[in-house]
Amino acid sequence: MRAFREAVEAGDLDAVEALLAEDVVFTSPVAFKPYPGKAITAAILRAVTRIFEDFRYERELVGADGRDHALVFRTRVGGRELTGCDFIHLDENGLIDELTVMVRPLSAAQALSEAMGAQFDRIVEEAERSGTR
Repeated sequence: MRAFREAVEAGDLDAVEALLAEDVVFTSPVAFKPYPGKAITAAILRAVTRIFEDFRYERELVGADGRDHALVFRTRVGGRELTGCDFIHLDENGLIDELTVMVRPLSAAQALSEAMGAQFDRIVEEAERSGTR
């Protein structure tokens, strides 16, 4: 999805948040349970921007109906090279209602898990300030 990609690449997290449906569900590559809701999803995405180094999208795949997208990216976390993919589904209004992230290799996923764990209290606080989680 072009608008999401451009907002992420520009670091415009307000624009990213505006693309999220209120009932969006974020599925993390390093957490067991999904996170439902716009506020927590936006807070997680803000934390990721504090952790990722040299983030760049490399390609985009689009489903036949235009509602499913896969954005392949590369970045670094704690000195580890990471390859990942954002799987995005759009609702009938064109807003993101599902965002699933997958990453590899395992060592980079572990570094991401540690870095996100260190951000978790701040993520929760940001989500609570901006709305219900």
